[in-house]
Amino acid sequence: MRDQLLKLKEEVLKQLKECADNADIEKVRIQCLGKKGDLTAILRSMGGLSEEERPEIGKLANEVRAIIEEEMKVIKEKINSLEASKKVKSEVLDITMPGRIPEIGRRHPLLQAKEELESVFMRMGYDVVSGPEIETVANNFDDLNAPYDHPSRDWSDTFYISDDLILRTHTSPVQVRTMREAVKENKLPVRAVCTGRTFRFDDVDDTHSPMFHQMECIVVDKGVTLANLKDSIDQFVKELFGNNVTTRFRPHNFPFTEPSAEVDVSCHICMGKGCSSCRGTGWSMELLGCGMIHPNVLRNCGIDPEIYSGYAFGMGIDRVTMVKYGIPNIRLLFENDVRFLKQF
Repeated sequence: MRDQLLKLKEEVLKQLKECADNADIEKVRIQCLGKKGDLTAILRSMGGLSEEERPEIGKLANEVRAIIEEEMKVIKEKINSLEASKKVKSEVLDITMPGRIPEIGRRHPLLQAKEELESVFMRMGYDVVSGPEIETVANNFDDLNAPYDHPSRDWSDTFYISDDLILRTHTSPVQVRTMREAVKENKLPVRAVCTGRTFRFDDVDDTHSPMFHQMECIVVDKGVTLANLKDSIDQFVKELFGNNVTTRFRPHNFPFTEPSAEVDVSCHICMGKGCSSCRGTGWSMELLGCGMIHPNVLRNCGIDPEIYSGYAFGMGIDRVTMVKYGIPNIRLLFENDVRFLKQF
């Protein structure tokens, strides 16, 4: 048995020297030291030895195992070192090669316009507030004085989630929430602005989309008049488009304001003289709708219209963006065409 152990040691050491990688070493280890390996088979036959021979053979077997394991460790380290060296050589970085210039993106014109609008109104003393995109029918229609037979309530115009929940059709529900919160916390008067996404069943064309962005502005205080509304809009338009831009107020009707108006701005290309962009009228597209907050809306929010009055105006941020940057088609804002976005 002594001769068997010594012979096994010599054979295994010879096999280890011929190993080219860690997989070869593992094969030798299993063949020699595994549960069904050669060394294990020899040790199982120790039962036939005399009591004097067993300790001596057991000691020798342990020495053989230790020598083989140590040799495996040494050869494995050499192989790993060689592999690491080859990997380093193959991954040499040539710093003389020209680098790759990353393509730099641009902030979306819609986001630029939104942030600029908020900045303008913050400088004018407005607070920026927010509200949920999923709204109650009460906040979106009932408390804003919308008649129960108003066409905007139809399933063909509004995205209904349930009988009581919808995707908000405008940012006006935020004024309801803001006024109620102000009454609850005794924080009247109110000057607030909200921006966000809104949703309607609109056919897509050059100026309409089923998902668009709006801004809602409200002021509630004692003694607020239509003159204050007009002055605020004129100031906002000049802040946004420049001092040479003028406004035009046209009578209109909104359920939540009385009196109401729509506001146009002079064409920023021809400055009101008439061109192909404004179709010779001298005026760009309608910019916003406005009016004095209806007394019923104030009452619905817990505010006494005999003491307080207020005005509100809202606009499509998409349209502001189109006017500001001369974008002819609203589809361009949602197509994510890199060639278009690079211009901004």
